[in-house]
Amino acid sequence: MPAPRFRSTSYRRVQRRVPGGRSVTHYLHRKPKQAHCAGCGKVLPGIPRERPYKMRNMALSLKRPSRPFGGTLCSSCMRKEMVSRARSSP
Repeated sequence: MPAPRFRSTSYRRVQRRVPGGRSVTHYLHRKPKQAHCAGCGKVLPGIPRERPYKMRNMALSLKRPSRPFGGTLCSSCMRKEMVSRARSSP
């Protein structure tokens, strides 16, 4: 019987073969949802679905696209924002 904290569905169960040769169940946290665009809600490509402790160790270039508003807006919403800013500037 697993420990009470592992009985919920917030952990996913993974079968692993340990060095002793046994097959055991490891309880791992589920991955977070994919990042979404702040403008239209579309899923943002180029942003990994990882837990915060793995994201901390990643290089910044792997965490998000290196364009303006990368990681916040999708490319089409970013274009619309840039055009609107260019039009509204004095």
